[in-house]
Amino acid sequence: MRVLYSQLESPVGILHLASTERGLTAIALGESSYAWLSRFRERVFPGSELEPAGKAHERFERELSEYFAGKRRLFDLPLDIRGTDFQKQVWAAVTQVPFGRTTTYATLALLVDRPKSSRAVGGANGANPLPIVIPCHRVVGASGHLTGYGGGLPIKRWLLTHEGVLRTGAVQMGLFNRTRPSRGAPFLDTGSGQTAKTQGGERS
Repeated sequence: MRVLYSQLESPVGILHLASTERGLTAIALGESSYAWLSRFRERVFPGSELEPAGKAHERFERELSEYFAGKRRLFDLPLDIRGTDFQKQVWAAVTQVPFGRTTTYATLALLVDRPKSSRAVGGANGANPLPIVIPCHRVVGASGHLTGYGGGLPIKRWLLTHEGVLRTGAVQMGLFNRTRPSRGAPFLDTGSGQTAKTQGGERS
Protein backbone atom coordinates (compact mmCIF):
# COMPACT_ATOMS: atom_id res chain seq x y z
CA MET A 1 0.00 0.00 0.00
CA ARG A 2 1.21 3.49 -0.82
CA VAL A 3 1.50 5.86 2.13
CA LEU A 4 1.83 9.50 1.13
CA TYR A 5 3.60 12.01 3.33
CA SER A 6 3.84 15.78 3.66
CA GLN A 7 4.77 18.47 6.18
CA LEU A 8 2.71 21.48 7.19
CA GLU A 9 4.00 24.43 9.17
CA SER A 10 1.63 25.51 11.93
CA PRO A 11 1.58 27.64 15.09
CA VAL A 12 2.27 24.48 17.12
CA GLY A 13 5.20 23.38 15.00
CA ILE A 14 5.55 21.21 11.94
CA LEU A 15 2.75 18.70 11.39
CA HIS A 16 3.64 15.46 9.62
CA LEU A 17 0.70 14.14 7.60
CA ALA A 18 0.24 10.65 6.17
CA SER A 19 -2.51 9.34 3.93
CA THR A 20 -3.57 6.30 1.95
CA GLU A 21 -5.84 6.12 -1.07
CA ARG A 22 -8.78 6.11 1.37
CA GLY A 23 -7.88 9.33 3.13
CA LEU A 24 -5.85 11.00 5.86
CA THR A 25 -4.55 8.31 8.22
CA ALA A 26 -2.17 10.06 10.63
CA ILE A 27 -1.12 13.47 11.93
CA ALA A 28 2.06 13.61 13.99
CA LEU A 29 2.89 16.70 16.03
CA GLY A 30 5.21 17.68 18.83
CA GLU A 31 8.76 16.57 19.50
CA SER A 32 9.91 13.42 17.69
CA SER A 33 6.79 13.58 15.53
CA TYR A 34 8.47 12.21 12.41
CA ALA A 35 9.88 9.30 14.43
CA TRP A 36 6.34 8.59 15.73
CA LEU A 37 4.99 8.65 12.18
CA SER A 38 7.67 6.25 11.02
CA ARG A 39 6.79 3.82 13.81
CA PHE A 40 3.09 4.18 12.99
CA ARG A 41 3.76 3.34 9.33
CA GLU A 42 5.88 0.31 10.22
CA ARG A 43 3.25 -1.00 12.64
CA VAL A 44 0.10 -0.29 10.63
CA PHE A 45 1.42 -0.56 7.08
CA PRO A 46 4.37 -2.99 7.29
CA GLY A 47 6.54 -3.08 4.19
CA SER A 48 5.34 0.32 2.98
CA GLU A 49 7.45 3.43 2.40
CA LEU A 50 6.57 7.08 2.91
CA GLU A 51 6.25 8.76 -0.47
CA PRO A 52 6.05 12.53 -1.13
CA ALA A 53 2.39 13.51 -1.38
CA GLY A 54 2.85 16.40 -3.79
CA LYS A 55 -0.54 17.96 -4.45
CA ALA A 56 -2.45 14.97 -3.06
CA HIS A 57 -2.48 16.57 0.42
CA GLU A 58 -3.70 20.00 -0.62
CA ARG A 59 -7.18 19.48 0.84
CA PHE A 60 -5.83 18.20 4.17
CA GLU A 61 -3.32 21.03 4.45
CA ARG A 62 -5.88 23.67 3.48
CA GLU A 63 -8.45 22.65 6.10
CA LEU A 64 -5.82 22.38 8.83
CA SER A 65 -4.42 25.80 7.89
CA GLU A 66 -7.93 27.26 8.01
CA TYR A 67 -8.40 25.80 11.48
CA PHE A 68 -5.21 27.40 12.74
CA ALA A 69 -6.18 30.70 11.13
CA GLY A 70 -9.51 30.70 12.99
CA LYS A 71 -11.49 30.23 9.78
CA ARG A 72 -12.65 26.64 10.29
CA ARG A 73 -14.33 24.83 13.17
CA LEU A 74 -15.52 21.75 11.29
CA PHE A 75 -13.31 19.32 9.38
CA ASP A 76 -14.84 17.60 6.39
CA LEU A 77 -12.17 15.18 5.21
CA PRO A 78 -11.87 11.60 3.96
CA LEU A 79 -10.17 9.57 6.68
CA ASP A 80 -8.57 6.14 6.83
CA ILE A 81 -8.72 5.39 10.55
CA ARG A 82 -6.69 2.43 11.81
CA GLY A 83 -7.29 1.06 15.28
CA THR A 84 -9.21 -1.51 17.28
CA ASP A 85 -13.00 -1.50 17.34
CA PHE A 86 -12.93 -0.09 20.87
CA GLN A 87 -10.49 2.66 19.91
CA LYS A 88 -12.65 3.64 16.95
CA GLN A 89 -15.70 3.75 19.22
CA VAL A 90 -13.91 6.11 21.60
CA TRP A 91 -12.61 8.30 18.77
CA ALA A 92 -16.12 8.54 17.33
CA ALA A 93 -17.32 9.79 20.72
CA VAL A 94 -14.48 12.33 20.84
CA THR A 95 -15.63 13.83 17.53
CA GLN A 96 -18.95 14.76 19.16
CA VAL A 97 -17.28 17.22 21.54
CA PRO A 98 -17.98 20.67 20.07
CA PHE A 99 -15.38 23.27 19.24
CA GLY A 100 -14.82 25.44 22.29
CA ARG A 101 -15.98 22.79 24.78
CA THR A 102 -14.31 20.03 26.77
CA THR A 103 -15.33 16.67 28.18
CA THR A 104 -13.90 14.13 30.62
CA TYR A 105 -12.77 10.54 30.34
CA ALA A 106 -15.73 9.50 32.52
CA THR A 107 -18.18 11.13 30.10
CA LEU A 108 -16.52 9.40 27.15
CA ALA A 109 -16.84 6.10 29.00
CA LEU A 110 -20.60 6.70 29.28
CA LEU A 111 -20.81 7.57 25.58
CA VAL A 112 -19.30 4.22 24.63
CA ASP A 113 -21.36 2.27 27.20
CA ARG A 114 -18.31 1.44 29.31
CA PRO A 115 -19.00 3.53 32.43
CA LYS A 116 -16.36 1.75 34.51
CA SER A 117 -13.63 1.93 31.88
CA SER A 118 -12.35 5.49 32.15
CA ARG A 119 -8.74 4.28 32.20
CA ALA A 120 -9.20 2.22 29.02
CA VAL A 121 -10.94 5.17 27.39
CA GLY A 122 -7.98 7.34 28.33
CA GLY A 123 -5.64 4.86 26.70
CA ALA A 124 -7.67 4.85 23.51
CA ASN A 125 -7.80 8.64 23.50
CA GLY A 126 -4.02 8.74 23.87
CA ALA A 127 -3.61 6.38 20.91
CA ASN A 128 -5.53 8.69 18.56
CA PRO A 129 -3.57 8.83 15.26
CA LEU A 130 -5.40 11.94 14.01
CA PRO A 131 -5.08 14.67 16.65
CA ILE A 132 -6.82 17.99 15.92
CA VAL A 133 -9.14 16.35 13.36
CA ILE A 134 -10.25 13.88 16.03
CA PRO A 135 -10.06 16.46 18.84
CA CYS A 136 -8.60 14.46 21.72
CA HIS A 137 -7.19 17.74 23.09
CA ARG A 138 -10.76 18.54 24.26
CA VAL A 139 -10.65 15.74 26.83
CA VAL A 140 -9.57 16.91 30.30
CA GLY A 141 -9.39 15.51 33.82
CA ALA A 142 -12.46 15.22 36.03
CA SER A 143 -11.48 18.38 37.90
CA GLY A 144 -11.06 20.31 34.66
CA HIS A 145 -7.27 20.23 34.76
CA LEU A 146 -5.24 19.48 31.67
CA THR A 147 -4.00 15.90 31.44
CA GLY A 148 -1.50 14.18 29.18
CA TYR A 149 -1.37 14.83 25.46
CA GLY A 150 0.70 12.98 22.86
CA GLY A 151 2.00 16.19 21.33
CA GLY A 152 2.83 17.64 24.76
CA LEU A 153 0.82 19.77 27.17
CA PRO A 154 2.03 23.09 25.68
CA ILE A 155 0.37 22.12 22.39
CA LYS A 156 -2.81 21.02 24.15
CA ARG A 157 -2.86 24.31 26.02
CA TRP A 158 -2.38 26.25 22.77
CA LEU A 159 -5.21 24.39 21.02
CA LEU A 160 -7.66 24.96 23.89
CA THR A 161 -6.70 28.62 24.07
CA HIS A 162 -7.17 28.91 20.32
CA GLU A 163 -10.67 27.47 20.71
CA GLY A 164 -11.51 29.85 23.55
CA VAL A 165 -11.65 27.15 26.22
CA LEU A 166 -8.72 28.26 28.35
CA ARG A 167 -9.07 31.38 30.43
CA THR A 168 -5.95 32.55 32.27
CA GLY A 169 -4.55 29.05 32.28
CA ALA A 170 -7.61 27.23 33.66
CA VAL A 171 -10.15 25.18 31.77
CA GLN A 172 -13.62 26.68 31.76
CA MET A 173 -15.92 24.13 33.32
CA GLY A 174 -18.55 24.23 30.61
CA LEU A 175 -18.19 20.50 30.08
CA PHE A 176 -19.85 18.55 27.32
CA ASN A 177 -21.83 15.86 29.11
CA ARG A 178 -24.03 14.21 26.50
CA THR A 179 -24.64 10.65 27.64
CA ARG A 180 -25.68 9.27 24.27
CA PRO A 181 -25.16 10.37 20.68
CA SER A 182 -28.07 12.44 19.44
CA ARG A 183 -29.85 11.74 16.20
CA GLY A 184 -28.06 13.48 13.38
CA ALA A 185 -24.83 13.86 15.36
CA PRO A 186 -21.69 14.19 13.24
CA PHE A 187 -20.27 10.84 12.23
CA LEU A 188 -16.83 9.37 12.03
CA ASP A 189 -15.97 6.95 9.27
CA THR A 190 -14.11 3.92 10.61
CA GLY A 191 -12.13 3.02 7.54
CA SER A 192 -14.45 2.85 4.55
CA GLY A 193 -12.87 5.88 2.94
CA GLN A 194 -16.03 7.95 3.15
CA THR A 195 -15.93 11.53 4.30
CA ALA A 196 -15.79 11.99 8.06
CA LYS A 197 -16.98 15.04 9.94
CA THR A 198 -15.97 16.27 13.35
CA GLN A 199 -18.06 18.40 15.66
CA GLY A 200 -17.64 22.11 16.14
CA GLY A 201 -20.03 24.09 14.00
CA GLU A 202 -19.85 25.22 10.41
CA ARG A 203 -16.91 26.85 8.77
CA SER A 204 -16.93 30.54 9.50
